[in-house]
Amino acid sequence: MSKTVPLICAFALALLAPALTFAQTAAPTGSAAAGATKNAMCTGCHGIVGWRTAYPEVYKVPKIGGQHRDYIIKALMEYKNGERSHPTMRAIATSLSEQDMADLAAYYSGSAPVTASK
Repeated sequence: MSKTVPLICAFALALLAPALTFAQTAAPTGSAAAGATKNAMCTGCHGIVGWRTAYPEVYKVPKIGGQHRDYIIKALMEYKNGERSHPTMRAIATSLSEQDMADLAAYYSGSAPVTASK
């Protein structure tokens, strides 16, 4: 009896493993070309050298060109889920699908960082 329970559990796990793997969906693959058409709401702040925002407080807006793809997606998800607190970014991220986030991340991760021109 003591060997039967672990054997049954192992058998059940072996049967469920493929179903569990199938249930996990891969993150969508981003398209930089699609991201270039979706970035209008981003570039108004993130594309201006030296831009500072006044709401909800004054701070320098980070430039996201050249940032790692996974970081951009993670940050957008955190704004969407309320884990990050900037109200404007939360409103924008809430409107984005996972595909939109992947496309924007592909676009910005492949872009050169924005630098001040001389």
